[in-house]
Amino acid sequence: MRTALFTVMLEDTLLDDFMLSMGIAQKGYRIAYTPDAYAVESGSLNMEEEAKRKRRIAAGGWQSISRLLPLLNIFDYGKLSFQYLSHRVLRWSVTPFALFALLPLSIIIGLRHVSPYNVFHIIFVGQVLFYLCAAFGYLNKDKPKVSKLFYIPYYFIFMNVNVVLGIYYLLGNQHRGIWEKSQRK
Repeated sequence: MRTALFTVMLEDTLLDDFMLSMGIAQKGYRIAYTPDAYAVESGSLNMEEEAKRKRRIAAGGWQSISRLLPLLNIFDYGKLSFQYLSHRVLRWSVTPFALFALLPLSIIIGLRHVSPYNVFHIIFVGQVLFYLCAAFGYLNKDKPKVSKLFYIPYYFIFMNVNVVLGIYYLLGNQHRGIWEKSQRK
């Protein structure tokens, strides 16, 4: 990064790397990654530590939405605005709530149209199977040989639950610019 483009972040900023990059892009500069860059990040010690990390990232996502409101103006920022909205804002603000609203809606619609060939019934059954796989994945999360058939649905639900919990993390002022670092393997 050019030294002149560096901006001092507010002390309580949770995702300083993201906010710094978006601030640079907001000024009209291009963010380019070098293929020679090399980084290593080890996994969290366990799912509890991963949950801490996901909540902090989600809280930072919510925080960045409020701090980057001008980027939502597609007339001023065009493609950058679209990318930010579709890749970040919707993922942090709409997706988890839509996900958790889908099951009750599928139950209501699925039970009204009980025919096994009805598309709503198929979607309902698919969703129930997905949540059952997620539940089995959760119950067996500490076992090293859990099939991806169960672990992927569990992790998907886990991620979205932690996005919602990130709101409480942010609103509770638990971060105050400092977060507890997750334990690593």
